[in-house]
Amino acid sequence: METLRYLAGYPPHLLQQVRPLLTEGRLGESISRRHGERHEVRTDRALEDYTNALKARYLRSAPPLHRVTFDSQLQVMRQALGEHARVSRVQGGRLKAKREIRVAALFRDAPAAFLRMIVVHELAHLKEPAHDKAFYALCTHMEADYHQLEFDTRLWLTARELECPR
Repeated sequence: METLRYLAGYPPHLLQQVRPLLTEGRLGESISRRHGERHEVRTDRALEDYTNALKARYLRSAPPLHRVTFDSQLQVMRQALGEHARVSRVQGGRLKAKREIRVAALFRDAPAAFLRMIVVHELAHLKEPAHDKAFYALCTHMEADYHQLEFDTRLWLTARELECPR
């Protein structure tokens, strides 16, 4: 069987549960059954409102976001589902830092839970820059099922890749 690029870091016993669904071609169907509901976030403005609502609920003291967009340039193949960036610019004699979140455009058509997982992940980077224990604790604070949703998102990406090879 081909390599499962999105599932590379997971233990073999977990992958053994996925392989039958892959060989039978039922992985996409299985994910759709569990996470079939689509979200209404279609525009950059709606994504910004959605992200700011989550930020206001869980990260009130975090620095403000200056831009939140869907980005068609993000390379999903390079594991970039979303991106948190700090853009620094000189304005007069001061250095201004602006924070931006970019979400891969394919999440416009993703199940609602997957978009939430990506936004939670990128928001967590406002407080915790590294993927360490504190980072994942913050992610699970904002989304209790964070780890399961991350795994399911990777299954969804795998199913998309196998169903629609480029």
